[in-house]
Amino acid sequence: MTIRAVVFDIGNVLIEWDPRHLYREFFDDQDALMEDFLSTVCTPAWNLELDRGQSWDEGVAALVAEYPDCAELIRAYRERWHDMVPGEIPGTPELLEELKARGVPLYALSNFSREKYVETRERYPSFDLFDGLVISGEVRLVKPDPAIWRLLLERYGLDPAAVLYIDDLVENCAVAEGLGMRTHRFSGAAKLRAELEERGVL
Repeated sequence: MTIRAVVFDIGNVLIEWDPRHLYREFFDDQDALMEDFLSTVCTPAWNLELDRGQSWDEGVAALVAEYPDCAELIRAYRERWHDMVPGEIPGTPELLEELKARGVPLYALSNFSREKYVETRERYPSFDLFDGLVISGEVRLVKPDPAIWRLLLERYGLDPAAVLYIDDLVENCAVAEGLGMRTHRFSGAAKLRAELEERGVL
């Protein structure tokens, strides 16, 4: 079936996101200590609850209470969050613009806290190219729960067989495939462009 809509993940597909951009400043060249902090204190699981809709006030306060010696580092995760996002992924905004110019319906599906999504959208006009977005912090569902993909399909009336879903994580692509979508594991705009051309979308 012809691809009639393209769905983008946001983090590390449209914009770069990595806490290490911030925390290297705190840990200097001590990468092992930084990785220990990110795996035991400000963990991916903790961040996922913020993406699920937990308030930053609640999330930060609970973690500071558990790790009072790390209070400054924990608060920086919220207060300097934008230092984790140095910019857009090279080439992806241009692909969005080309797809938009060709009349291809564009959507975004992303794990993103509502507060930081609103702030980030103000930084990057590329967000305005999407015809619709499903943001986890707004709907209180997170990938890889299939329910968030189903919500996207239902909300925008998309036929999964006619959707190309783009994500940098293998597990998310696997869920999308299980729901009947075509997928592209993102590893750079050049490879994505090649696939879009191969599929006749560009």
